[in-house]
Amino acid sequence: MDTYVYILENKIYINLTNRCTNNCDFCIRRDHKDMDGQVLWIKEEPTAEDVIEQLPQNLDDFDSEIVFCGYGEPTYNLETLDEVASYLHCIDKTTRINTNGQANLIHGQDVTDVIVTSCDVINVSLNECNAQKYQRHCRSKFGEKAYDALIEFAKLCKQRGGNVVFSVVDSIGESDVAECQKLADKLGIPLRIRIKK
Repeated sequence: MDTYVYILENKIYINLTNRCTNNCDFCIRRDHKDMDGQVLWIKEEPTAEDVIEQLPQNLDDFDSEIVFCGYGEPTYNLETLDEVASYLHCIDKTTRINTNGQANLIHGQDVTDVIVTSCDVINVSLNECNAQKYQRHCRSKFGEKAYDALIEFAKLCKQRGGNVVFSVVDSIGESDVAECQKLADKLGIPLRIRIKK
């Protein structure tokens, strides 16, 4: 049976899909088949019922924030994400999504209303300081327009009242991280710098 819910350091993560628009050169899925021994590759994308069934019975023993993050881009399975988030909110849990910000390209329409309603924190992986460098490292199937789309996605989520955070991996180098910080400051969105393991 596929595992859709996994636990790391007392935090619950939900893996909704293997599909991703990117093929990032720093992504852990390139050289890891699991995360701390928990296999994340899935054969079938879950329904909300599949995910809820796998949630621990003792949810209150874990961090109150539950994260949509796995080996794929969570917004591919948007209906399940929305339904699971609604369930979690009903039991007083908060939610975060780690996303590449390409949901509107994936769905061919603006879906930020669903994201903002479903996710208390929206972590958008900025990953680079411009479209050319982003495409060189992240290799989106949408090409260089993916970068502008993720910026627009973040801005729309913020305009809708979403709690948006950018993240970037430190492996891109100090100068590019500094440029990302300038962009984030200009947009009024906090930037989190992740250490590549």
